[in-house]
Parts: sequence; C-alpha cells; structure tokens
Amino acid sequence: MALEVRPGPRLAERTTLRLGGHALAEVVLHAPEDAEGLAATLARLGGTPFVVGGGSNILARDGELPLVLVAPRITGQPETLRQRFGGMVRLRVGAGVKLHRFTAWMATQGLAGLANLFGIPGTVGGAIAGNAGAYGGEACAPLARLLVWTPENGVRWIGRDGFAAGYRRFALAGDPQLFLVLAAEFDSDIDEPIDIRRGMIEHVRRKRASQPITAASAGCIFKNPEGTSAGRLLDAAGFRGKRRGGMAFSQVHANFLVNQGGGTAAEAFALIEEAREAVRRTSGHELELEVRVAP
Repeated sequence: MALEVRPGPRLAERTTLRLGGHALAEVVLHAPEDAEGLAATLARLGGTPFVVGGGSNILARDGELPLVLVAPRITGQPETLRQRFGGMVRLRVGAGVKLHRFTAWMATQGLAGLANLFGIPGTVGGAIAGNAGAYGGEACAPLARLLVWTPENGVRWIGRDGFAAGYRRFALAGDPQLFLVLAAEFDSDIDEPIDIRRGMIEHVRRKRASQPITAASAGCIFKNPEGTSAGRLLDAAGFRGKRRGGMAFSQVHANFLVNQGGGTAAEAFALIEEAREAVRRTSGHELELEVRVAP
C-alpha cells in the first residue's frame, strides 16, 4: 500500500491523554518502502512534521496546530531470524506493532529480552524513540539494528554505532531533527515461556496496584531526577490528587497526569508548571518532562 495522506485529525483522538487540537494533515506509512516518498509529501503539505506511534507519551496543545502527523503503522507478524552465538535469538518487528502484542508474542516463543516492558502502552517504534523502560529493563538494551528514515539519508539499516540511548532518551548519530523508526531487530535471551509469562503477570499486578493504568494519561509526566523519584517529590509537595479543571495528578501515583473528563491542554500545562515550582521550592529539584510536547 502506498503512502497515505489523510485530513488532519484532532490530537485528542490520537493521544492516550485525550488532549490536543487539530493537525494540518496525517501521513500514514504502511510499509518501509512508503518512506521513499515522504520527504516530497511533507514539503508539499507544509507545517511541522510530528511523529506519532501509539500516542501514549504525548502532551499536545489546544487549538489549530501547524503540525503534520507522521504515523509509521508498519505492522505484520514479528519473525525470528536466527539463533546467535551464546544462545541469543535475533528477531525482527515492524515499528507500528503494539508493544504489548510484541512482548506477548515473544513470551510464546520463549524470548525474554523485553519481558519487563509488558504492559507499557504504545508501539515498538515509539518505545524505541523514547527508550521506554520498566522494572530495570529498557527498550533499547537488546536492540541490535534499526531500519530508519531521515530526510538526509532516506531509508537505511543502522547498527548500535548509529544511535545512542540513555534514560528515556534516544538519538540517531548526527542528531537529525526528524527521523522515523520503521523496523527493529532485537537480540533476546531464551527462557521457558511459562516463566516469562509468570513474570509478566507479576508486572501487571504491580502496575495495577501502583499506577492508574485504566485512566486517560500519558504515563509518567516527569523523568525521575537522579537519586530519587518524581512521584516521591510530587507527593512531598502536596500534588497527589491535585486538580485544575478536568486535569489532575493521580491519587494512585502522583507522577501520572490524568484527564478526568473534559480536561484541556491549557489546564494541563498550568498544573505542570505549578507542580514544577512547588517541587523546586520544597526540594530544590528541577523536574524535566518525560512526555513529548506537540507544539
């Protein structure tokens, strides 16, 4: 299927926080080869390209937004490529595959490399672009190769020397302003499927007990400062359950900003700045956003 251009949706329809105004257009890629025509399409549409995976880590502004959404919906069945020295298995997956679906499939194959990420919403590509993590695991840790697109170099495979990753941070070499993850290859450890699934079930149990997983949220709103957690700092500053209009910091976990119904981006940004100032005043820490802001 060729590159598809759609009328601009509301970002509230594309984000798990259910916030955001209208984009100019949406460009959807269904296969890696669709990216070959992307640069010309973006130049024709104008506006600022903004890549959207599952929409789970985005805080979008209200109103008419000068954005063209780029959605790499490259799915299909993940595949096992080969077994490698030391008992590792290499596997390939499209960037648009849902992360929970991919990690569940890995469990059925006895592949444990991303088991700690089970239960994180979003797509494989989005998880890589933000180096998503949980329970000591990170999306980029077992990453072997990436199929990426940039306006400068087009579509190409890169190895680990072609990107850098850290805590909730990912960048291609040369730090291009715009890039797409189209597909990924991981090297995974092998374990018994029943043991992998048992660990996944425990992760979900812990998440249900400590996070508002059924609420309209973007996940953790702030990164954890070194040596402490943003949730603990927000708690100490009195922001657990703190509300402004339809937006609130969760009663379950203070670092989750949730849309309680009818919330606006203006309310979200005001509440975020209020929280930052309170944490700065009470602890001296400067909180950094973990979510991406759609300008």
